[in-house]
Amino acid sequence: MTEAAEQAAGRRGRGGGGAARRAARSAVSVETARYISRNIPNLDVLNEEALSIIETNAETVLAEIGVNFVDNPEALDRWRAAGAEITGERVRIPRGLARQLCATAPSGFTQHARNPERNVEIGGRNLVLAPVYGPPFVRDAQSGRRYATMEDFRNFVKLGYMSKWLHHSGGTVCEPTDIAVNKRHLDMLQAHMLYSDKPFMGSVTEPVRAADSVEMAKLLFGSDFVDQNTVMTSLININSPLTFDSVMMGALEIYARANQACIISPFIVGGAMAPTTVAGTLTQVLAEVMAGVAYSQLVRPGAPVIFGAFVTSIDMNSGAPTFGTPEAALITYGAGQLARRMGLPYRSGGSFCGSKLPDAQAAYETANSLNMALLAGVNFMLHSCGWLEGGLVASYEKFVMDADQLGALHHLARGIDMSENGQAMNALREVGPGGHFLGCSHTQDNFKSAFWRSDLLDYKPFETWDEEGARDTQALASARVAKMLGDYQQPALDPAIAEAIQAFIDQRKASEPDAFG
Repeated sequence: MTEAAEQAAGRRGRGGGGAARRAARSAVSVETARYISRNIPNLDVLNEEALSIIETNAETVLAEIGVNFVDNPEALDRWRAAGAEITGERVRIPRGLARQLCATAPSGFTQHARNPERNVEIGGRNLVLAPVYGPPFVRDAQSGRRYATMEDFRNFVKLGYMSKWLHHSGGTVCEPTDIAVNKRHLDMLQAHMLYSDKPFMGSVTEPVRAADSVEMAKLLFGSDFVDQNTVMTSLININSPLTFDSVMMGALEIYARANQACIISPFIVGGAMAPTTVAGTLTQVLAEVMAGVAYSQLVRPGAPVIFGAFVTSIDMNSGAPTFGTPEAALITYGAGQLARRMGLPYRSGGSFCGSKLPDAQAAYETANSLNMALLAGVNFMLHSCGWLEGGLVASYEKFVMDADQLGALHHLARGIDMSENGQAMNALREVGPGGHFLGCSHTQDNFKSAFWRSDLLDYKPFETWDEEGARDTQALASARVAKMLGDYQQPALDPAIAEAIQAFIDQRKASEPDAFG
């Protein structure tokens, strides 16, 4: 850490200096809804017998078939010391051992944001919404489909910051291909730190990039704070079926040692990377998650983790992934039950679709996927807005379309108000038979908050809509993107911290040549 960085981290640890207080006073407040706390039941699709069968079968997979930890001798040594049977790179885990190790993982945790008002609680009855992750392409109505750039990345971070119903800034909201592969993580993290004050994710594409993420977080939050608190939640994908590569596990090791959270997530395309049946896929998902979570606890008992399940089916004619399907829904519901039985937070769902455009196909598939995730008891929903073309594209218009619809999830999750006001007996008495409720006292008291209303969709009379250009939803969304980016104002940050982050990035970039492969 440079001298300037150490000084900035020290100031942060003491609560910031005068510049930080002046910046906070001049900050523009952007309304963000609190993370969702469900007051509706989860949808359970598996009975006790089915759950027991799947759990038993998953233990059989771990004990008899095993999982591979490739190119990672230290992982094999950890498993051997824990009592697993090692043959080459194959790890066979005796029945009960993985579940025993998983028991030290917490049932929930707080992820801290640099603005404490944006902190999120991951676990329990809560649902935290984060944007799309990973697309190499972007699409907008003006330029069409193209490779993503760093400017696009910053724009998506700004849109996420401005979006009321998003609780989290996410991670790789798009892959900026105009920056070297080995250095772009530095710019992406800096964008999350500077252009938003919501929680964010760290880099996982190489262990050294995970280490950079931890160091940059220490500059932002202070070393002591990071040592004692979770400030990043990062995505660790399993190479399904049953393979844990050294890149993902190396990143997991970095984060677990630093007490930063990891989403242990199988990447399942049913029929290709898992069996075609729901029960068979759930067995594989559970086995993979148990092995991954158990390994995180071998690295550091008590390290925060999330039970992940990214699941889609496959079109058996074309081989393309399909979204919003009944089979994927059943797996998502079932995996939620399995996660709750393990006492772990659950990640799944998103604004999934296979459409090339933000059209009717995208809307149908996305609506199915979003509502499924809410009812499945998901605690952390990555890809909750912006996903297009099977995850290859981050769409500007779909980002704001999806983010708008997330408001409906917030309102549905509230459940039914059974308070005296909710029962509305005074309204029924006031209006009586044959009247109307538009002017009664109860309606006047409640109309502003009684119904969720989209900030994007058009409810105007035909004549007004026609006079304003007969705009479809994509056109409305495009205008909203322009307005949000035009209205954006950067949240305040102590200049010394921003300078220290920039100094760290400059030093790291100068330490090695660019690599684009």
